[in-house]
Amino acid sequence: MTDTDKSGSSVAKRPLFWGRFSSFVLLVALAGLVLDQGTKVWLVHGYDLQLNGPVDLLPVLEIVLVWNRGISYGLFQQHSELGRWLLAGLTVAVTVGLWIWSARSTSRLVALALALVIGGALGNGIDRLWYGAVVDFVHFHAGTFSWYVFNLADVWIIAGVAGLLYDSFRNGPNSAAK
Repeated sequence: MTDTDKSGSSVAKRPLFWGRFSSFVLLVALAGLVLDQGTKVWLVHGYDLQLNGPVDLLPVLEIVLVWNRGISYGLFQQHSELGRWLLAGLTVAVTVGLWIWSARSTSRLVALALALVIGGALGNGIDRLWYGAVVDFVHFHAGTFSWYVFNLADVWIIAGVAGLLYDSFRNGPNSAAK
């Protein structure tokens, strides 16, 4: 498909909702979502982490249950239903925007990165709708140093953002937006 620009030149029409890598993005996002939700459901309902308490895996790693009512790093904590639903709505809006971006992507790396962010955002969004808060459970610590508690959805989001940053530096400014 082609369109014309302001000068009358022929340009390829950019898809809005389904593009070259959309099937790939959908599969990766769904795989990330299933892994994230599967671990959370098992830890909350199967193992009953709240009742059975923290599990030490390594001297620097434990599994704990933390209910995050905010966003990344516990910022913007929301203790009201309005705040919960506003964050859920923001998740939907951001996910739609990322999906459109991925449909227009011409790079497999950018598509993969966006898929990871989408899968992570949906995983945390489902938590917010289902539980009223995000289920965080991985805790790294060493001595007096304690890293924030996170989940697999957070890992997907960070990895996706890292992929977008890598792509932007690898191919020059604004390459991820192409």
